[in-house]
Amino acid sequence: MTTPFFPPPGPATFALVDANNFYVSCERVFAPRLRDRPVVVLSNNDGCCVARSEEAKALGITMGQPFFAVRALLEQHQGVALSSNYTLYADMSRRLMTLIGQYSPEQEIYSIDESFLRFSGCDHWDLTQRGRELRARVLQGLGLPVGVGLGATKTLAKLANRLAKQHPDFRGEGVCNLQELTPAQQAGYFAGLAVEAVWGIGRQWSARLQQQGLATVAHLMRADVPTIQRQFSVVLAKTVMELNGISCLPLEEAPPPRQQIIASRSFGQVVTTFDLLSEAVASHTARAAVKLRKEGLQAGLIQVFIATNPFKPEAPQYHPGATVPLSIPTADTTRLLRAARVGLRHIYREGYEYKKAGVILLDLAPVGAVTGDLFAPPQRATSARQAQLLAVMDDINRRWGRGTVRYLAEGLAQPWQMRRGRMTPRYTTCWDELPQAGG
Repeated sequence: MTTPFFPPPGPATFALVDANNFYVSCERVFAPRLRDRPVVVLSNNDGCCVARSEEAKALGITMGQPFFAVRALLEQHQGVALSSNYTLYADMSRRLMTLIGQYSPEQEIYSIDESFLRFSGCDHWDLTQRGRELRARVLQGLGLPVGVGLGATKTLAKLANRLAKQHPDFRGEGVCNLQELTPAQQAGYFAGLAVEAVWGIGRQWSARLQQQGLATVAHLMRADVPTIQRQFSVVLAKTVMELNGISCLPLEEAPPPRQQIIASRSFGQVVTTFDLLSEAVASHTARAAVKLRKEGLQAGLIQVFIATNPFKPEAPQYHPGATVPLSIPTADTTRLLRAARVGLRHIYREGYEYKKAGVILLDLAPVGAVTGDLFAPPQRATSARQAQLLAVMDDINRRWGRGTVRYLAEGLAQPWQMRRGRMTPRYTTCWDELPQAGG
């Protein structure tokens, strides 16, 4: 027997603001020569296309396509491939979310380039015009093009954003407000959208829905909610209700508590020795510890993993992992480094060509919220002096760039660092890489 779901009362309008081709757009802000040209941004080690300009999409370049497969095509059309500049993208995202948040006190940062807003008690506002103003201000202040979708629910706002960015009726303005459309007009647009366009519907659900004749968004809107809940799940039942204007998904103004922190990277070259693997694991551990302290958390477990290249099946394969418990939860980099090295020694084997390593911090809890183990041998907690040292190191690296001060265990030359031979400057966060105006 299924449990009925009762959505919270209270009408409101949701907006989804989403940057267009975010990574590429960030690069174009500081390099106007990239405009109107095919541009792709590559994954770690310059492997695959993870962002594409509209011009690159028009050439048939797909998401995740290997760079070697499109290199000649890009060169033929004067296209450009760039390495991922994560520092730049993170800073531009921070600026974007701050600006978007000025338009409503209720904001949910959904991803690096997407943000929900909720407007309640704003019946006298022209929200379509407000969307235009927001879009113009972001373009003027940051140089980033965005799409704005408005609807009675988060799911409808997502669909409206899709129409704003892709449908000819809205693409020129970049704003789509479904609440200004009649039910018949909405049904007409939704009849042209495949069911997988709905937020949260993946390939498996899409295939099953199409088998039942629910091939478009319009079909799914007319589906019977109890039947959908019985045959699929309460999640999809809520989605159908959202498509019909019943808000079931609240705005998450505070991010949910972290369950884990992962730090990993593929190597720029094959690693075979324990010493180089140890350097890489130490570097990832130190990076994860910084995130831990930034969020006021401490970890009770650390998991270490290493892996060979799965795309070279002819080579010997080995993908082990080891979890090391910490008797006292901590955010102290020194203690985490010791535990990570213990885990690595346990799983390392000679004779393999390693391509990736990483750590996962688990059993996270706020600092001071965990009671120690009464039966564990006494352990000295992080001293005030050590805590002060960690704070100073974090501050230096925050001001002058990650890795300015680091533990010797992380290595000096770091030949295993991922390959990013096409990376642009970190224009907004590094003094030495500020954009310069020509004379």
